[in-house]
Amino acid sequence: MIGLGFGAEFIPIYQRHPQAELAAICRRDRTGLDEVGDQFGIDKRYTDYRELLEDPDIDAVHINSPIPDHAWMTLEALEAGKHVACTVPMATSIEDCKRIVEAVERTGLQYMMMETVVYAREYLFIKELYDTGALGKLQFLQASHMQDMDGWPDYWPGLPPMWYATHCVGPMLALTDATAEVVSCFGSGTIREDLIEHYGSPFAVESAHIKLQDSDVTARIYRSLFDVARQYRESIDVYGSKQAFEWSLIEGGKHVLHTAKKPEPEIPEAIDVPDFAHRLPEPIQRFTTKGVYDAEDEQHLSFTQGAGHGGSHPHLVHEFVSALADTREPFPNARRSANWTCVGLCAHESALKGGELVRLPEFTLRQEAVAS
Repeated sequence: MIGLGFGAEFIPIYQRHPQAELAAICRRDRTGLDEVGDQFGIDKRYTDYRELLEDPDIDAVHINSPIPDHAWMTLEALEAGKHVACTVPMATSIEDCKRIVEAVERTGLQYMMMETVVYAREYLFIKELYDTGALGKLQFLQASHMQDMDGWPDYWPGLPPMWYATHCVGPMLALTDATAEVVSCFGSGTIREDLIEHYGSPFAVESAHIKLQDSDVTARIYRSLFDVARQYRESIDVYGSKQAFEWSLIEGGKHVLHTAKKPEPEIPEAIDVPDFAHRLPEPIQRFTTKGVYDAEDEQHLSFTQGAGHGGSHPHLVHEFVSALADTREPFPNARRSANWTCVGLCAHESALKGGELVRLPEFTLRQEAVAS
C-alpha cells in the first residue's frame, strides 16, 4: 500500500481478503508510517518507494499518493514488474496516460484505476436496472461532482475541475462499456486570482458534453472545485425510455426512480438503494457500510465527505485481487482508464478554446475503431 492517508482505508480490506496478503506499506513520513504499521500489525515498512519496488515478495502495488505522483509511480512500478492499482486520475497529461497504456501492453502486467463511483451501490443499482432491461432504451446520461477543495493539500489549489473528472465520466461510460470519442466543454465563472496562478485555469465550473463511440446517446458532466456554494455531491442521472434514475439533491436524501406511463403524480418514487455486499467474499462484506476506523474523526476526509464512497472500497479491492488471481484484465483496465481520464483532460482543453470539439486520442479508443 503506497500512501497511508486515504490509502489506510483499504488496509484491513486487503488483510481480510482470502486471495491477498498485504505485504508492506510505504509512506515518506517515518512517524506516520510506524503509526499505521503498528495499528494494523504490518512489519514491512518503507519510506523509499523505489526501495519497495525492489522487494521480490511484492507482486502488486496500490498507489494512493498525491495526484502529481500517480503517473511516475505507476510507470516505475510496471517497469519493476509489479501490477498496479492506482487511485484517480490515471495522470494529468495525455502523454503520461499513453505511456502507461504502452507500458501495460509491453510488460503484460495489469493496471486498474480505482474509480470508486463505478463500484458504488448507486451505480451498481443503476447497472442492474440497465442489464435487466428495466430502464428500456437508454436516452441520456448526466453526472456531476461538486466539492470545495479549500484547505486540501498544496497540489489542489486552482486545479482545473475537469482534470479530476473520473467520478463523473466513469459511471457514464461504464454503464454500457462505452468509449468516449469527442468532447466539448465550456468554462463558467471565475475563481480567485491566487488560485488561477497555479495552473492557469480560471473556471469555477466546467461543463462538458461527451459523444459516445458507435452510439446515439450523449452524456453531460459538470465539475467544480473552488468558489462554488454547494454541499459535496457526486451524482448520476440516467434516463431511459421505461425508467429513469435521479440522484438525491442533498447528501443522505432519497434517490428518485421515475417510471413511464403511470399517472403523472405516480411517476416519481423516492427509493432506498440496496447494498451489494452479497457480491463479495464474506470476510470483506462489512466494509460496504463501515469505514476502517472506529472513530469518526480518524476517517479520511474524502471518505466522510463522499458518504463512504457508496461502499465501493471492498468491491474495488475484490476486482483488483480477483483479476490478478484469475489472470484477466480488471475493470477498468488501462485503456478504459485512459479514455475516462482523457475525457477530462480533453474537456479542459476544449474549455480553454471556447468549447471547441476535441477528439479523444486514438490510443484510448476501441481498437476496431482505430483500425477502421
